[in-house]
Amino acid sequence: MRQHQRQEFIIERVNTDGFITIDELVDSLKVTPQTIRRDLNQLADQQLISRYHGGAGPVESSTENAEYSTRVRYGSAAKQRIAKRLVDDIPDGASIFINIGTTTEAVARELLRRKNLSVITNNLHVAATLSEREDYRIIVAGGEIRAKDGGIIGEATVDLISQFQTDYAIIGVSGIHEDGTLLDFDYREVRVSQAIIENARKVVLCADKSKFGRNALVRLGHLADLDMIYTDVRPTESFVELMDDNGVTLVVA
Repeated sequence: MRQHQRQEFIIERVNTDGFITIDELVDSLKVTPQTIRRDLNQLADQQLISRYHGGAGPVESSTENAEYSTRVRYGSAAKQRIAKRLVDDIPDGASIFINIGTTTEAVARELLRRKNLSVITNNLHVAATLSEREDYRIIVAGGEIRAKDGGIIGEATVDLISQFQTDYAIIGVSGIHEDGTLLDFDYREVRVSQAIIENARKVVLCADKSKFGRNALVRLGHLADLDMIYTDVRPTESFVELMDDNGVTLVVA
């Protein structure tokens, strides 16, 4: 297969599937990882794809997140692995904040393995998933419902979150900058996530590989605000060093 054919194939796969790994492209195209990396770098230079650690994804805006339906489909197996490993470390009877995000929604599904949880969330999908359990106490933070993804945002949401202190905060973000800054797209959502971080005894981030090095508009916090990160692929050494420097425990599912 010629280079232009490979690159057309890569663009089509990225636009159809979202994030795709170098290993997947090597298997599909029967070429070396070095060849795939060159193709990805060339396509990224032309702004036809976005280059990430270990693969590539669609060209994205730094001011607006992808559609919810796209985010739900993207990386579902990786999110499930992350969720399963994270919930292995959550005890029965825990109190938990859970914020907006498709990875945190995967965590909610895995939490059904646990008993007697108290969960405070600004995510309607999380609340719906957990509400079937009679032994759970579910508190939904009031505020404005963001119709596109079932998130609840606004100052009323922040006020309610601030009335509680939980054992755990399980959060997702849209991106992690190379300097360790945690990023998201909606200032109102960020305000809620900041309140969650401030009012939990242990802060746990669940983030798949595409979030490392990804840009977004609004600064949420820093790796130093976290206790643990659960992900599906070991990040680059520069990220690992940042975690070590800030006392963050890395768990690869």
